[in-house]
Amino acid sequence: MDHRTAVSDFLRTRRDRITPEQAGIIGGSRRRVPGLRREEVAMLAGVSVEYYARMERGDLAGVSAEVLDSVAQALRLDEAERDHLDDLARAAGPRPMRRRKKACEKGVTPAFQRFLDAVTGAPVWVRDRRMDFVAANALGRALYAPLFEDPSGRANTARFTFLDPAARLFFPDWEANADGIVATMRTYAGQNPLDKGLTDLIGELVTRSDAFRQRWSVHDVRHHRVGAKRIHHPVVGDLELSYEAMDLPANPDWFMFAYTAEPGSPTEERIRLLGSLAATDQDISPRSTT
Repeated sequence: MDHRTAVSDFLRTRRDRITPEQAGIIGGSRRRVPGLRREEVAMLAGVSVEYYARMERGDLAGVSAEVLDSVAQALRLDEAERDHLDDLARAAGPRPMRRRKKACEKGVTPAFQRFLDAVTGAPVWVRDRRMDFVAANALGRALYAPLFEDPSGRANTARFTFLDPAARLFFPDWEANADGIVATMRTYAGQNPLDKGLTDLIGELVTRSDAFRQRWSVHDVRHHRVGAKRIHHPVVGDLELSYEAMDLPANPDWFMFAYTAEPGSPTEERIRLLGSLAATDQDISPRSTT
């Protein structure tokens, strides 16, 4: 990915979404397009028009933290967007970035898998920054059984969402789910632009999926921490789950997700049934329902 283009497009798309009224700018000449002008962002940030124009051309080299803060405030960036701007500025620094070292070359350790397996009442699973499914307990694997139908043998949440037609049935809120995946991938790409595996995945999806390509061009970013997810499971039916995402300090490239159901809800009963099926090694893949 071209870094200057990424910077330019991110700043431009943030500027285009803000109305003059939101920025506290009253009156002014008639506008042909929505959003703020460059000179208005510069005024709000307290920098010259030429300086901000240089930033929006993709040149963040030498831009101070104070200026980044001012521009972030002028553009009304949220926490994830502010962090993303910092990542882009860091990548433009005078010292070349190094590829992130893999924190755990040997993969899932037996001790970590035992920890996952000890959780029996809730689906728990782990993925990496490339959206690959890394590990899970029995319920987590049973919940996401359709991902393992990929002929390549690679369970990847992004590929499943954008390349497998079954994803639109599996995720009833497919549009929102797709938005979240792309925004998360954009965040990861800003944090580590030299991750070849992630870059290759992005290139593949841009080429093969119009839905991904359109979302990628929007430059939204997101921190994936807590939320709700609806799933239509091929065996146990509709599930309404809450999730929490947790960092794993022993491997900064991995993230663990735990799903819970409202006590006494139909979803809780269906998760219990799914756990029973998984515990008895019954086939819970989509093929078993046809």
